[in-house]
Amino acid sequence: MTILTEKTLTRSALSHLDWLESEAIHILREVAGQCANPVLLFSGGKDSICLLRLAEKAFRPGRFPFPLMHIDTGHNYPEVIDFRDRRAAELGERLIVRSVEDSMARGTVVLKSADESRNKHQSVTLLEAIEEFGFDACIGGARRDEEKARAKERIFSFRDGFGQWDPKNQRPELWDLYNARSFKGENIRVFPISNWTEFDVWRYIEREGLELPSIYFAHRRPVVRKSGGLLPVTPVTPAGKDDVIENLMVRFRTVGDISCTAPVESDADTLAKIIAETAATTITERGATRLDDQTSDASMEQRKKEGYF
Repeated sequence: MTILTEKTLTRSALSHLDWLESEAIHILREVAGQCANPVLLFSGGKDSICLLRLAEKAFRPGRFPFPLMHIDTGHNYPEVIDFRDRRAAELGERLIVRSVEDSMARGTVVLKSADESRNKHQSVTLLEAIEEFGFDACIGGARRDEEKARAKERIFSFRDGFGQWDPKNQRPELWDLYNARSFKGENIRVFPISNWTEFDVWRYIEREGLELPSIYFAHRRPVVRKSGGLLPVTPVTPAGKDDVIENLMVRFRTVGDISCTAPVESDADTLAKIIAETAATTITERGATRLDDQTSDASMEQRKKEGYF
């Protein structure tokens, strides 16, 4: 027999998206209440765009109780960087940008070769920024459905004084109770949309009428076919002498460093088409388009242990 409490009645009256939104807003307010100096990681990607709307609903008409921050590899898609800057300015919120190139200049990041992807080196720059500003919590847009290592992680994920994550040493999260306690030098990573799926994100974007960088929608772009996928032809990723360049209709399911973020062939140039395409896919967005996750079965988990998002 089901006992109808106020909580169960409220939950049953909410739509699926309403429930996810309510949970995420509760998490954001827990961060503001428990943490002394949090920051929200904003890249201009679809997940962090959703986080901004959730923060608006959690804290407006006041200002956000945290700045925005982006760790820029220097090899991001210009459409996304332009959107990032414009959106932060529209909100009137402080945007902190720290670059992997700055870490390279300091000598804390050393590339093995000039064409090596800078993506994994964001961990170093992020940890340096956390130390620089004394952040005790970083709010990110990671979701459990993206990748199996992320599926292991708690919503409030503890990182030690070296920025490391230990999947075997996590705090319990019972009855929506979260523990953000940390000593100086330690850090909490917080994922308010951890329980969302890619499909949920797109439906929320449609419901809220959120603006996106143009590369999420189908457009023509020069690409080459490699390892069963498409690689964009850019100054960062030029075509090889034996590559055949094709000008195809593509879109990006996720955005990041150019060197490891691939598009998918698609004619989905509207939100309705993207939602229909997402509903039919059987491959996760990172599995299909993030080349750095395909180097080994444990590549993401290893990067997270080293301080990655």
